[in-house]
Amino acid sequence: MIVEEIMQTDVCTLKPTDTVNDAVRLMREKKIRHLPIVDENETVVGIVTDHDIKKALPSCLKEEANSVTYDAPLADIMVKDPIIGHPLDFVEEVALTFYENKISCLPIVSGGQLIGIVTTTDVLYRYIELTGANQPASKLDIRVTNKPGVLHEITSVISQHKANVLSVLVYPDSESDNTRILSVRLQVINPLAIIEDLRKEGFHVLWPNLPGVKL
Repeated sequence: MIVEEIMQTDVCTLKPTDTVNDAVRLMREKKIRHLPIVDENETVVGIVTDHDIKKALPSCLKEEANSVTYDAPLADIMVKDPIIGHPLDFVEEVALTFYENKISCLPIVSGGQLIGIVTTTDVLYRYIELTGANQPASKLDIRVTNKPGVLHEITSVISQHKANVLSVLVYPDSESDNTRILSVRLQVINPLAIIEDLRKEGFHVLWPNLPGVKL
C-alpha cells in the first residue's frame, strides 16, 4: 500500500509570517493537530504541531489579547526543513519514519509542491482496517517452527472449516529464535473446532487458552 491511498489531501497550511495565534485559531476551527508551513511558492518550509504550540504557550487555550507570544511569527516556533514524504512511498516506510524520528506527521510532496499529509492516526486507522480488528472475528496465536511452508499447513486446516482469514501477522517468539508466533484473525465467532484440529496436527495454539485444555 502506498501513501497516496491514505493521505489527507485537504491540507490546512499557514505562512511563516502568520502568528502563533493564527495557528491556535485554525487548529481549533478545523480540529487538527498539525500545520505544514509553506512559503509564497507553496513549498514546505516548516511544520507546526499542537505540541510545538503547547511548548511555546503553556496555557495555549487561554486567550490573551496582548500576549507577545501569541503575536510571534510561526517562523519562531516551527520545525524548519521537516522530513517529507512522497505519494508513492510505502505506508510501512512512513510508519518506520514516524518510529525512528519520533514524529507524528509527514507532509507529502510531489514536484516540490505540498499535495497531502499523513499522520500517525491515519497509519493507525489503516492498520486496524488491514488487520480486520474492526470486524467481528476470532484471533488465534500459534507458536510455529520457523520453516518454509508452515503457513500453508495452518491455512489448510482453516480452509477445511471454510473460515475466512482476515489477516496474518508474524511476531518474534521471546522464548526461542527457532520459533515464531503466528497471529491469525478469522471471520468466525466460535473457533473451537479449528483450534482442536490445529492441535491434532501438532500446532501449539497459545491463544485462546481454553479451560481444561493442556497446552
